[in-house]
Amino acid sequence: MYRDPVQSLEAPLLPSSATAMRPLRVGMIGIGTVGAGTFHVLARNQALIAARAGRGIKLVVVCARSLARAMNVVGKDVALTNDPMQVATHPDVDVLVEAAGGTGPARDWVLAAIRAGKHVVTANKALLAEHGNEIFAAARQHGVAVAYEGAVAVSIPIVKALREGLTANRIEWVAGIINGTTNFILSKMRDEGLGFAEALAQAQALGYAEADPTFDIEGIDAAHKISLLSANAFGMPVRFADAQVEGITALQGLDVACAEQLGFRIKLLGVAKRRKEGDTEGVELRVQPALVPATHLLAHVNGSMNAVMVKGDASGVTMYYGAGAGSEQTASAVIADLVDVARLDGTHAGQRVPHLGFHPQALDEQLAVLPRAAVHTRHYLRVPVHSAQQIEAVGAWLAAQHVPVLQVALAHDKALPPGSGPQVLVLTDAVAQATVDLAVHALAAHPAVAGPVVTLRVETLEG
Repeated sequence: MYRDPVQSLEAPLLPSSATAMRPLRVGMIGIGTVGAGTFHVLARNQALIAARAGRGIKLVVVCARSLARAMNVVGKDVALTNDPMQVATHPDVDVLVEAAGGTGPARDWVLAAIRAGKHVVTANKALLAEHGNEIFAAARQHGVAVAYEGAVAVSIPIVKALREGLTANRIEWVAGIINGTTNFILSKMRDEGLGFAEALAQAQALGYAEADPTFDIEGIDAAHKISLLSANAFGMPVRFADAQVEGITALQGLDVACAEQLGFRIKLLGVAKRRKEGDTEGVELRVQPALVPATHLLAHVNGSMNAVMVKGDASGVTMYYGAGAGSEQTASAVIADLVDVARLDGTHAGQRVPHLGFHPQALDEQLAVLPRAAVHTRHYLRVPVHSAQQIEAVGAWLAAQHVPVLQVALAHDKALPPGSGPQVLVLTDAVAQATVDLAVHALAAHPAVAGPVVTLRVETLEG
């Protein structure tokens, strides 16, 4: 069943003048969801893809843990191996598609391929969020490309939009729903009144959530993605380690209902926003559940779908919508990257689209991520009180703590779980997180307050 790829592949690399005469030869590590989808779409649309790329794209060798399963997917015309390094460094491979995932071994395979002079295509956002700066530097050194459209909101060409379609713009912010699992859970909590645990169980039963959903529900997956988008938007290195990340595990159905009462819906958002105050310039880089106006386009992105909005100084606000997961949806992005690689022959490395949208000498190494305390947004507060008559006391107390209060209301009885006391709902104007944190800390000691105060950010994302 195993066939030595050294013996079964076509001749070694030809000179560049002959490259257009033969297909781009692809080696793939991993033949699971992403790898199998890529193979099937390449096979089904090969003539169309070749017409766009100017040459064929051919999968010639695959590394898989189960060679029998791989054979069932790719058939007898693709060489198989269980040694990833053999694919990464094979002389008859032009481009490595890393489709195995993870951040440890995958880093080694990708760097080995780059050192061997091979281009790399990957949908592995964790790999690039954690090791992207190192990988991109190695690729520049060896004159190869690293393409990763499938790493963010797979069917949505948002990386290409930032790096190419919006290249004339000074990007002000990028924000969106970039994790389908959490969006499915939040949609269920709102539409069916489910609690978080019950909605998560449904997501797992339908295959939208993994058996261990930690990366999704804790916001880590979204943070990987927004870190890559922020680098492309603002010309900065990938700053995943500095992102502020909050998931949805602590979100209560009560707050979903109260947000609805106030005219909002709760979405897990990735936000990257460039801000300048005085002589200080930095980037808010964060993931958190936030209230979005119910009339906003993002409020109507439901189920497992994704959407990203970008504000440019010239373009204004643009929005990109599509599936954020799926075998062939990811394959669509992976193959688009392969087509870009197929078009590179004869192009000097300095004339290619840069890995992060800006040429390396133009990257702003000093552009820092602002600390949590400096994040400046509107806020929602839910304050449990002993008596409904204390609503005015809560508003006055917050105002005395320099919190700009816009609206104070009581939660409707129909939103409250049985046996719960009255809840005061507060919406603020834009204010620094540090001010809200101090006010909430002080409010906890107020005699009118009957329990923990819940705070969530409010994002209007206006054009």
